[in-house]
Amino acid sequence: MALVAVSKTVPATRLRAAVAVGLTTLGENRVQELAGKAALLDGVDWHLIGHLQANKARLAVGLCSAIESVDSLDLARRLSRLSLEVRAPDAVRAPDEDRGPVGGPLPIYLQVNVDADPAKSGFVPAVLERDLSALCDLPGLRVAGLMTVGRLVAGAEEARPTFVALRDLSQRLRAREPRL
Repeated sequence: MALVAVSKTVPATRLRAAVAVGLTTLGENRVQELAGKAALLDGVDWHLIGHLQANKARLAVGLCSAIESVDSLDLARRLSRLSLEVRAPDAVRAPDEDRGPVGGPLPIYLQVNVDADPAKSGFVPAVLERDLSALCDLPGLRVAGLMTVGRLVAGAEEARPTFVALRDLSQRLRAREPRL
């Protein structure tokens, strides 16, 4: 797995220096900001790490080598359809359309709200358990794993239960679904 350097709020001029020393996988939390930086930086694998609005899904699929914040089956279905349209090596594109990454299913990470925090997006664990097979069946996607957003707390020990819960859920799901 590649190291993903979060580049949100960092200007492209500073990111060029990071790319020059080998940080070539960058994570952005907003599609529009990612698009602007992608136009200025060559040789970068972009990961979307923030919430994805459906109306920005086509742009994200065209630019990203992974989307780390898929939070619903509906969004995953849309991404699968777009991935088959946009990422296929023989996809027909307008002359000015960004070619983006091509070939193979788009890797995604399923965002899980293990804390049931109303301020966060993500699958509720029970819904993810129900929808997992359908998610893994989507032809344009490859479920690469799970992710969550940790709690904003003073110390690491206070955040640990969130990640323990995600690990436990991951182990249960992997025992049931080998494609995860």
